Amino acid sequence: MGTSFRIGNNHEKLSILSVLLLPIMFSLLSVSSTGNVTQEIQSLNASIAALANHTADYPAVAVPSWLDTGSNAWVLTAATFVGLQSVPGVALYYAGLSKKKYAVNSALMVFYAFAAVLIVWMIAGYNFGFGKPTLEIDGYGILGTPLPAWPGSYEGSQTIYGPGNTPLDIPTSTYIFFQFVFAAITPILLAGGVLERMNFKAWMVFVPFWSLLVYSPVAYWLFAGGWLNQLGVVDFSGGYVIHVDAGVGTLAAALAVGPRLASERKLEAHSLPLVLAGAGLIWLGWDGFNGGDPGGATIDAAIAVLNTNIATAASAITWMLMDMAFFKKPTLVGATSGAITGLVAITPAAGYINGLYAILIGIASGSIPWLALYKLEPKLKVDDTLGVFSTHGIAGIVGGILAGVFADPNVTKYVDPALVGGLYGNWAQVGIQALGAAVVFVYDFAITFGLLKLIGLFIPLQAPPDTLQIGDYAMHGEVAYSELLATLPIAEEKEVKEDVAENPKEDKQEGK
Repeated sequence: MGTSFRIGNNHEKLSILSVLLLPIMFSLLSVSSTGNVTQEIQSLNASIAALANHTADYPAVAVPSWLDTGSNAWVLTAATFVGLQSVPGVALYYAGLSKKKYAVNSALMVFYAFAAVLIVWMIAGYNFGFGKPTLEIDGYGILGTPLPAWPGSYEGSQTIYGPGNTPLDIPTSTYIFFQFVFAAITPILLAGGVLERMNFKAWMVFVPFWSLLVYSPVAYWLFAGGWLNQLGVVDFSGGYVIHVDAGVGTLAAALAVGPRLASERKLEAHSLPLVLAGAGLIWLGWDGFNGGDPGGATIDAAIAVLNTNIATAASAITWMLMDMAFFKKPTLVGATSGAITGLVAITPAAGYINGLYAILIGIASGSIPWLALYKLEPKLKVDDTLGVFSTHGIAGIVGGILAGVFADPNVTKYVDPALVGGLYGNWAQVGIQALGAAVVFVYDFAITFGLLKLIGLFIPLQAPPDTLQIGDYAMHGEVAYSELLATLPIAEEKEVKEDVAENPKEDKQEGK
């Protein structure tokens, strides 16, 4: 309920009005005393210009001629948006979709992956995905060079990446950070397929190696001008590099890790508010995801942001209609799933198409992944906990192929004038896009499955059944909800009481 404010008698009204008008009266008196309004305005403009050009106070080397400060500011901001998609966005979303007893584990898998990928990215991942080629075949870039990205002279230099030595008007440090948040969110999304059973120790080993062996090479092939990009495959902002990687990786990981306990295979979202909060952060964070990809504050960045939101809205509505047609009722979980498939499908096409095609992609992404989730995945008999293969893998493939259909030369002229879609006479582009999807699918599945089987020789991939029966407390010694402590087996309950007796203040702070 709002609070009303009433002014009393006329004397009070006059006093308050005088205070409000005082700054204006002072300004008028100041101008009249000089007798030169134009001079005052020019002085004010000069002060504003001085504030705007405060970079003049820095050493010249800090603001080189190649640096576009506006683009640099936008890309750093966009990168932060994408980072917020992961922590807390996906962390909240996955925690809310999980069973109550796995809320901590779900969020911690996300949080750990975000941190681990950054370290690997700096040690070798960035240059392996965006550095000078260490392997070329007939002029086609196959792999980057896995070298550290931390020399100060390198971080402060102009961004030049890939086999084509492509320059951008932002510092390398900005580009490293921007590409890191993409690298981080990919295994984070993959986690959704192995929630509620994967051994956390195995996850800790898997994430850095997967990022280096799967994500970086695929990023090199498509983002950095490697061989797939040289063949003509386009992926505006990661429909293949991120979402097909995550979705297909999920399929392989779910097979390698094995299914959940038979009694726990039904999805039980325990907190719809967490789901909504996470989905909202993911949706709006995607403006940085697709809008930051051009590397500057450009026209195609604005087009990409608009198309992103159009497709997302169309997809969310379509998914709800599919739920109503088959299940009689729309659901919040369904609406957020549809929004996410829309975000995924528009990603490879965001800067190449017009608004009408964004709606059509949204309709496709709200229906085809829905059918894959509810009709295809059950036949595969793979326990993909949150349906990541359908919502990211299938949606990414759909969007990538439709990018080849809908690429509009009136839009691509801002980013890639040579790109023309099938509807404008270049149907070969559709086949090229399908080739790219197939290559990423096969490579990702093979490396992911093989890597996990190798890790499984040393660390069990799945947590023991008795640990899974308990959940978070057995895995991490803490719970998201204190009432879960009452459900622990006697031995665990005794341990909790002993912990509380020994550390009452600490446990009170942790909410145990």
